[in-house]
Amino acid sequence: MYKNRINYKLLNLLILMGLLYIIVTNIGTWYSILVSVIKICLPFIIAFGIAYALNPLVRKLVSKGINKSLAVTIVVVGVTTVIIGLLVITLPLLYNQLITFASNFGQVLEDIGDKFNVNLSFISDLSGDYLDNIIASIGNFVKDGSIDIVGKTTSILGKIVITFVVSIYFLAYMDKIRKVVGNFFKQTKNKIYRYVKALDYELSNYLKGLVLFMIIQFFEYSLVFFIVGHPNWFLFGVLASLTTVIPYFGGLITNLLALLTASVIDPNLFIATVIICLIFPQLDGYYISPKVYGKTNNINPLVTIMMVSIGGTVGGVLGIIIALPIYIVISSSYRFFKSDIKKGVKKVKAELS
Repeated sequence: MYKNRINYKLLNLLILMGLLYIIVTNIGTWYSILVSVIKICLPFIIAFGIAYALNPLVRKLVSKGINKSLAVTIVVVGVTTVIIGLLVITLPLLYNQLITFASNFGQVLEDIGDKFNVNLSFISDLSGDYLDNIIASIGNFVKDGSIDIVGKTTSILGKIVITFVVSIYFLAYMDKIRKVVGNFFKQTKNKIYRYVKALDYELSNYLKGLVLFMIIQFFEYSLVFFIVGHPNWFLFGVLASLTTVIPYFGGLITNLLALLTASVIDPNLFIATVIICLIFPQLDGYYISPKVYGKTNNINPLVTIMMVSIGGTVGGVLGIIIALPIYIVISSSYRFFKSDIKKGVKKVKAELS
């Protein structure tokens, strides 16, 4: 008798609104929990990302007839040797260039302060202390192989060791992990399995393109700054490569630092640096990047800037780095389920009318 009088749609709406109210009013607590979970899981997430990126190399060696365990060993030893070799070769050069850069950057701040009658001593002290810590840490590593970055040696090295060991484990079992995940989604629903494969394809292309683009950026900017005679050519090559993970803004930071340091060294060098900063970002954006990434992951520049801004606001540096991969997941999901979403919206409209 009373059952027909209950408006279930209104009841469901009230329940939903109540849940949203609870979530919104306790958003600070949820955010703290999320940050804590991410910090705990971060080494494992990074390890999985490393294994995911290196797995194609292992599969290629296996396809050549090499035993799986031997292929994993070859890839791990090879990559580790390359990284250590690069550190041994490049750190002394980076150390010397950081000293030069710190001196030039201090001179830039002093010139700006004198010219505009502004006290920039707090920036000079802050940046100087930070650069001194980095220089001292690299200097210790170059001299005796020890690293001490702002008293966090044990924590950082512990996380590096955990990430390294877990990445080897993930790499050894990556094909089995993929198979288990694939079989699980095959059993649940074939469309979900195709969706996971589509995400795998999009993210694989992004990672491959990112690594290749970072290598290109390193050699490109190191070479051009070396040709024009910039004393920090290697440092800016490294910065250009590392800041590739921050679209648009990363390159802007590198170019700005190059311009500032060149301005106190030589007028001709400053003009040459201006030309580099005007031409090469256009070359990267309109030619090299599309060639590297192809037609996949072709994201609108305005959307990229918005995602980087949102990621930086929500998650700081880590948020900026993962903003684009998250957007790729969201956009790929929307494209895959686009027809289903439209059908669902039409159904809801029909029920509400």
